[in-house]
Amino acid sequence: MFVFIAIVAVVFIFMGVKVVPQQTAYVIERLGKYHSVLQPGINYIIPFFDRVAYVHSLKEQALDIPEQVCITKDNVRVQVDGVIFVQVIDAVKASYGISNYVFALTQLSQTTMRSEIGKIDLDRTFEERMAINKAVVSAIDEAAVTWGVKVLRYEIKNITPPETVLHAMEKQMQAEREKRAVILQSEGKKQSAINIADGEKQKLILESEGSRQRQVNEAEGQAEAIRAVAKASADGIRAIAEAIKSERGMDAVQLKVAEKLIEQFGGLAKSTNTMILPANFADMSSMIATAMSVVKKTGEQK
Repeated sequence: MFVFIAIVAVVFIFMGVKVVPQQTAYVIERLGKYHSVLQPGINYIIPFFDRVAYVHSLKEQALDIPEQVCITKDNVRVQVDGVIFVQVIDAVKASYGISNYVFALTQLSQTTMRSEIGKIDLDRTFEERMAINKAVVSAIDEAAVTWGVKVLRYEIKNITPPETVLHAMEKQMQAEREKRAVILQSEGKKQSAINIADGEKQKLILESEGSRQRQVNEAEGQAEAIRAVAKASADGIRAIAEAIKSERGMDAVQLKVAEKLIEQFGGLAKSTNTMILPANFADMSSMIATAMSVVKKTGEQK
């Protein structure tokens, strides 16, 4: 009897001790009615009265959404599948709020996805993935509150149009690429023509600037030369004037006048056969005296 009692006690203890793993929830029913949720670690229940009715993982779960046919706004049939990430946050609601929350989330995801895909055209389905994902999460999360489940995110895995549509899209993309290539080529030619015209314009401007500067420089050079010649002439005249004022300066002038007079008449005799000579040409001294009188009068007037 003692041994029997000991065996029963050991069995009773083993049946009453429950070790709950981390991130796991055990829902306990006592006599068919909800009693409590066991937390991770060692827990004790009353054998034959209490039982583990539901076991839930509190970890984030990834549920695969099977591929389904959706019709876009422009009446194109596409194959769409995805994955949804959920987490049980209330073990009691997940046990008694719905019989199978995994099946419910899968079905709700599919119906919501069909509804969202039907709102947009095919061309926008690929670029609106983020908006579609957010819309699906918002719709499912609102319904899953009473199930004790939190919908974290939804991701579309594949959007597969029919083969005919794929071929049409490829042709469209090829045509679009060719169009962009032609536009880029024309833009390149346009820019090249603009650059050439701008270069010619700059060349003409620089050439005209160079020509103007050359003319200015030449004019300035000529002006400097004229001023230099005039200054030299003035200096020469002043030197001659000073020399004339010096002792026997007039004798030198008289000699120079005689030389010029003879030189001029000599040149005239070489250039023509006919000459008109003054009456006093034979008297060279009187001609020199006449020239010197002119020189003296001019000096007196100055």
